[in-house]
Amino acid sequence: MSGETLSNRLAEYFCHVTFDDLKPGLVAKMKFFLLDWLGSAYAGKGLPPVQMMRKVVRSLGGTPEATSIPDGVRTSCLLASLVNGASSHIVEMDDLHRESILHPAAAILPAVLAAGERERVSGKDLIVAISVGYEVGIRVALGVGPSHYRFWHTTATCGTFGAAAGAAKVMQLNEDQFAWAIGSAGTQAAGLWEFLKESAMSKQLHPGKAAMNGLLAALLAKEGFTGARRILEGEKGFFRATSQDFDEKKCIADLGKVFHSERNSIKYHASCGHTHSAIDAALLATGGKPLLPDDVETVDLWIYQAAVDLLGKIEPKTPYLAKFSLPFCVATALRYGHVQPGDFTSAKLEDKDLRRLMEKIKVASDPDLSRTYPGKWPAHVRITLKDGKRLDGVNEYPKGDPENPLSEQELITKFKSLTQGALPSSQGDVIIDRVLGLESMVDVNELLR
Repeated sequence: MSGETLSNRLAEYFCHVTFDDLKPGLVAKMKFFLLDWLGSAYAGKGLPPVQMMRKVVRSLGGTPEATSIPDGVRTSCLLASLVNGASSHIVEMDDLHRESILHPAAAILPAVLAAGERERVSGKDLIVAISVGYEVGIRVALGVGPSHYRFWHTTATCGTFGAAAGAAKVMQLNEDQFAWAIGSAGTQAAGLWEFLKESAMSKQLHPGKAAMNGLLAALLAKEGFTGARRILEGEKGFFRATSQDFDEKKCIADLGKVFHSERNSIKYHASCGHTHSAIDAALLATGGKPLLPDDVETVDLWIYQAAVDLLGKIEPKTPYLAKFSLPFCVATALRYGHVQPGDFTSAKLEDKDLRRLMEKIKVASDPDLSRTYPGKWPAHVRITLKDGKRLDGVNEYPKGDPENPLSEQELITKFKSLTQGALPSSQGDVIIDRVLGLESMVDVNELLR
């Protein structure tokens, strides 16, 4: 290798990470993230955008190298990663790394699993590759800074780097090849927020294409296809092109000492992550007891500015857009005591009680809460009842955050809930057992067989 570029530094470390370098707690988390992602991938299989993508992929054919999770067919690793990325993101239950504002699993795991099936790697090797993919994706997202998120969907852009790194690790690329894969990933990184204004299906392309493009970058690098080594920090590179507050040092700080994926969150509510602290604050205020519109005078919600910037103008015109509506999600929590996948339906959009509650909710940014972002994503809900009583709820760490984690049993319960109707329960139990015992698997093709 030549020169001390960021890609070179990442390659120098991650090319040589082994299973023994991962602490047992981190290994357990990688398996948790994989199981959680599989649940989301199965949950999205029947939704229209995924069905459309599956139809296109089936028409393209492809060498049977990897599993397309929604239909169980074998196709090329690139096409499998495309479908699996889309399917795993659509129900908004995939994981989240708070500080980097990144959903790692949906973009990274489709590439890593497809590459793993293609190369017939062991469960241990897959765990290492997942860790490498998560770490590189998160580090790039930390480096590019919060301003990137104003226009760019970090999962789509930075997820491409993580997908390339994870796939590169699966294929045991050398340091030069690893750096080239990062370079080719960066030049493909894309994904804009404009889809939200129209409830367009484009969001499902974001993780699918991130996975597909990252995997393609690694496959090309293996053949000697070069990529820009300064794709991150270069004068015309990713950071300068897409950010106003990037910090290059965050990409490589404490390599080998800090694994940022240890602070990854697993979602508990079926909505955009920026709604979760508000949902939990509302549930804390009410103790989970449902409220009717006639009980409530006003609901004041204070939240950090970034949530207002992204979600403040979203109108819940469709069930999908409702997942990005703070008033809809908070009203659902108040009325039903939960925010689950089944709460986002056309019927719920017409629910008179929900509509009346939504009209009572006032959303405002709070400077003190904003200063803690993205380290925290906090919210404060104050409910004033008709009798004058006030109920306050403040939440800094929603259920599923590393400070408030799901137990193994809660994760299993979530997986079973997500896969209900998509998988026979006996098949789901087999997948749970195989993922939790992944380090003993000889060939990861056994995982979904």
